[in-house]
Amino acid sequence: MTDPRRLIPRTDTVLADPRFSQALLRLGHDRVKAVVNEAQRLAREGTIAPGEVAEAALASLPADGPRRVLNATGVILHTNLGRARLSRAAVEAVATAAGNTDIELDLATGRRGRRGRAAMAALAAAVPAAQAVHVVNNNAAALVLAATALAAGREIIISRGELVEIGDGFRLPELLTSTGARLREVGTTNRTTADDYAAAIGPDTGFVLKVHPSNYRIEGFTRTPGVGELAALCARQDVPLVADAGSGLLRPEPLLPDEPDAATWLARGADLVTASGDKLLGGPQCGLLLGRADLVERLRRHPLARALRVDKLTLAALEATLGTTGTPTSAALHADPAGLRLRAETLADRLTRAGVAAQAVASAATVGGGGAPGVTLPSAAVAVDVTLAEPLRLAEPPVLARVERGRCLLDLRAVAAEDDEDLYNAVVTACK
Repeated sequence: MTDPRRLIPRTDTVLADPRFSQALLRLGHDRVKAVVNEAQRLAREGTIAPGEVAEAALASLPADGPRRVLNATGVILHTNLGRARLSRAAVEAVATAAGNTDIELDLATGRRGRRGRAAMAALAAAVPAAQAVHVVNNNAAALVLAATALAAGREIIISRGELVEIGDGFRLPELLTSTGARLREVGTTNRTTADDYAAAIGPDTGFVLKVHPSNYRIEGFTRTPGVGELAALCARQDVPLVADAGSGLLRPEPLLPDEPDAATWLARGADLVTASGDKLLGGPQCGLLLGRADLVERLRRHPLARALRVDKLTLAALEATLGTTGTPTSAALHADPAGLRLRAETLADRLTRAGVAAQAVASAATVGGGGAPGVTLPSAAVAVDVTLAEPLRLAEPPVLARVERGRCLLDLRAVAAEDDEDLYNAVVTACK
């Protein structure tokens, strides 16, 4: 009897299959060969039939990079989806920056120039209240750099009500103490006064840290001094006030009156403000440092700044974001509820005529991304059968919806109008 293992196709025979041509170009010969060898091993063990080697290998090939996903959750800045969508201008800037650029070259003189000077100039122009600016790879990095440069071996004074967890199990206290700084907690969870800070400030104080609770709210019997009050106290004690604004607003946003912005906090006396670039600013992931020239320069020249610097793609996207008149984040935030309702009704009507049970319903969207906790934005959604949630995630493009009260809701607040056709096709396909 012939050993069935003799029927297992040779590696070069499988790799010659035209179905592997794109994978070989995309992944390279060695990676594809390793996948084929694993399928052959399964065939030798009898887990799959010899004739199934090619199909098993094809099914096991790594997927193509990041996939475009339609965000129909109603969460504008969805962390699991990469937070802010870049503007068209930012995307084009990234494409240009993918080649050789003048990131550290002064073309006029032919000599080395300051890295990312155009992006820094755009950021400085966007926040005139800042004497100087710097950019690192995220807001946590901005705080780490500040703690390392200003408070290593010293104390950071912070309210107990601001010892936040920033996501994925990372906690601000652990982040700060990893730099060699010590935390001096003051006040209580719900109430901290300026006197609490004043009593703690001493010769060992590196700086006072004010953290905006961007991903939670404490209500009821609460009190905490504002930035202006703390800034006056710190000025009298000659201690820097570092303020973490978090969610990335550079200027006041009328729709989010309780969300702090860098310009206002600097005007009220904060010495250094940190914020995220990929949240309400609507740009790439990065951490913004804005404030006193001497402090920013001290951070910029610290050895750790080299490890935390951003790449040319981020700088290009940030510059373009700051120079554009609008971003997808801003468009979603300011979307007209009546317009959203009309889109939902149109989409629901088309789906109904295609044989899909669909209904336009009122919805409530949120900012997300650790910003504006408790704030809801009136929106509109298309309600379809709850069983469609999974096939929609597996559609092309994938659609992430919100399951609520036994329905699958396709909230349109974070879906661009030009994507409605793709959303329609994904739902129709998911029903087949």
